[in-house]
Amino acid sequence: MASTTDYLITGADVVGSGAADILVRDGRIAEIGTGLDVPSGIERVDADGLVALPGLVDLHTHLREPGREDAETIRTGSAAAAAGGFTAVFAMANTNPVTDTAEAAERIAELGERVGLVDVHPVGAVTKSLAGEELAELGLMARSRAQVRVFSDDGKCVHDARLMRRALEYVKAFDGVVTQHAQDPLLADGSACCHEGEVSGRLGLPGWPGVAEEVIVARDVMLARHTGSRVHIAHASTAGTVEVLRWAKSLGIDVTAEVTPHHLMLETDLLAGYDPVFKVNPPLRPAEDIEAVREALADGTIDAVATDHAPHARHDKEHAFADAAFGMLGLEQALAVLHTTMVEPGRMTWAQVAEATSARPARIARLTSQGGGLVAGAPANITLFDPAVTNVVDREESKSLSRNNPWHGHTLKGAVAATFLRGRRTFANGEVHQ
Repeated sequence: MASTTDYLITGADVVGSGAADILVRDGRIAEIGTGLDVPSGIERVDADGLVALPGLVDLHTHLREPGREDAETIRTGSAAAAAGGFTAVFAMANTNPVTDTAEAAERIAELGERVGLVDVHPVGAVTKSLAGEELAELGLMARSRAQVRVFSDDGKCVHDARLMRRALEYVKAFDGVVTQHAQDPLLADGSACCHEGEVSGRLGLPGWPGVAEEVIVARDVMLARHTGSRVHIAHASTAGTVEVLRWAKSLGIDVTAEVTPHHLMLETDLLAGYDPVFKVNPPLRPAEDIEAVREALADGTIDAVATDHAPHARHDKEHAFADAAFGMLGLEQALAVLHTTMVEPGRMTWAQVAEATSARPARIARLTSQGGGLVAGAPANITLFDPAVTNVVDREESKSLSRNNPWHGHTLKGAVAATFLRGRRTFANGEVHQ
C-alpha cells in the first residue's frame, strides 16, 4: 500500500471554478489558492488542463466477494473504483453468503480496509438471504463495527408492502435508508430482460415494462411518507419514475434516487444484436426515458449517479441473451460517460457533477468521511479528470476481473488522470498504486 505523501497539485480547475493550486499535507487539504507559500521538498503534480473534483462516492457497487471471486474480488473491484476516480464504494449485499448479519458486514469492511484503495462500506440486506420473507439483522448491522446505514435486497425487489413498511420503520431509529430495487415481480418476473415495446416484440424477448418500476416507486414513496422514514430508489430508469419522484419531492417526502451511467446513454436498440453484455436489470430503455432521466439528473430530481457495477465471469455472460446473467461493468467509465452525456452538452456544470457523484451520495449514506468537497481542512479525497482526451474503450484494459464492459468500442470524452484517498495516490498514469 502506498504511503501518504504531501503534494502540491498545480493549475487544476477546481470543480469548474477556475485554476488554482491545492496543497495536500498529512492527508488533508491544507490550502487552495494561487501563489501559495509551499515548503521545499513537496512533490508537485502538474494538473494544468485537468478538473479537480472531490473523490467520487458510489452508492451501488457489486464486488462479488465472498462467493464469486471468479467474477470480482474486493481487491480488483477496489482497483477499478480507484481507476474510475472513486474514493468510496458501497458493496451490495447479494454475495454468498449474503451480507445479512453483523459478522458478514464487518468482514466486508475489514477486507476493504485491508486493500485500502477505496473506503468499502457494506450494504446490509433488508431480508434474510434476500428471500423477501423476514427482516435481516438491521439493528445489529447498524450497531456493528461496520456501522451499516444503507440496506438493500438489490437484484430483488422487497415486494411485500408490509415487510417494506417494517423495514422503513426499523431503520428510522438509527437514520438508515432502504434502497429499493423497484421491480414488481407480477409485472416483470425473473425472465423479463428487454424493455417492453417494439424491440422486445421484434426480438422475441420477455418484456420488462416501465410500469413495473413505477408502481413500486409510487408505493414506496407513500410508505416513506407514512413512516416518516427515508427511501432511496436504485437505478431509476423511466420517465414515469421521474414523474413520481418529482411529485413526491414536491410534497416533502424523504425520497432520493440514483441513475446509472448506462441508463444515461445506452438505448434499448442495442439489444438488436442479442449481445448479452447489454443485458441489465432494469433493462436499457428507449430514447424518451433516457431524455427524462438526463433532465431529472440535471434539475436534481434524481439526486445521484451510481454505477451498479456488476461484474460477471465469462461463463455467466456467454449464453443466449435470455439465459445470460444480468449486469455490466460501470466503475471505470462512469465519469467519462457523465462528462460525455451531461457536461459537454452543457446540461450540467462541474459543481453539479460534484454534487451528484460525491456530496449527495455521501449525505444519502450518512457518510461523514467523504463528500465534504475540496476545501481547506477536508480530507484530501481528490479526483483529477482530463476532459480533453478522447478514449475508445478497450475492455481488456479494465482493472476489473471481469470483461462485461458495455462501453467496449465506444468513444468517450475524458478520462480520470489521478485519484487520491486521504492524500495517498491510489491511481495515476493508468496504473493503480497499491
